[in-house]
Amino acid sequence: MGAAMLSNPHHGSTKASRMKINGNEIRPGNVIQHNTELWVAVKLQHVKPGKGGAFAQVELKNLVNGSKLNERFRSADKVERVRLEQTDYQFLYESDGMLAFMDTTSYEQIELQAEFVGERAAFLQDGMMVVVESHEGKPIGVRLPDQVTLEITETEPVVKGQTAASSNKPAICNNGVRVMVPPFLAVGDNIIVDTNEVTYLKRAE
Repeated sequence: MGAAMLSNPHHGSTKASRMKINGNEIRPGNVIQHNTELWVAVKLQHVKPGKGGAFAQVELKNLVNGSKLNERFRSADKVERVRLEQTDYQFLYESDGMLAFMDTTSYEQIELQAEFVGERAAFLQDGMMVVVESHEGKPIGVRLPDQVTLEITETEPVVKGQTAASSNKPAICNNGVRVMVPPFLAVGDNIIVDTNEVTYLKRAE
């Protein structure tokens, strides 16, 4: 099953386009044109140094040859983001390093290497809706929801008298991801995690 069908237009697809964004607006999975080449943002960290302005430290992967690059982008930097052909897919399962997705309109299935998603593959859940991004019909990235709900499976016990102002503690979630959480949270609690920054946002209602 080829990936050419990704460029077939239907209501769940959008065509490629380009737009300028600020350097601090780059998110994992975004494709940018940098030094005349196309790169996908694999990881990023927002850094706020004591002196000077904040910046995003971004690990980029070249879409053509797979080479890696680490770049700093400040909020004042203008970056050309390439919005690729986008198609809605539902995540089905992972097998031997391959991720299976189904087009919810045509019911056709595709398989992508887990490295398309990178470390964020841990956030994939059965039935989760994602956006597969393609360039000239070839899938090159997967966009996950910005937030997911996870259950804490391991963390230090709650200590009496500690408040939310106390320092955060490490917790392991049911997908194996490690995040820092407030001290009042315990095993079994559900939390909302940012899939871009891999950080705790709030307790799930």
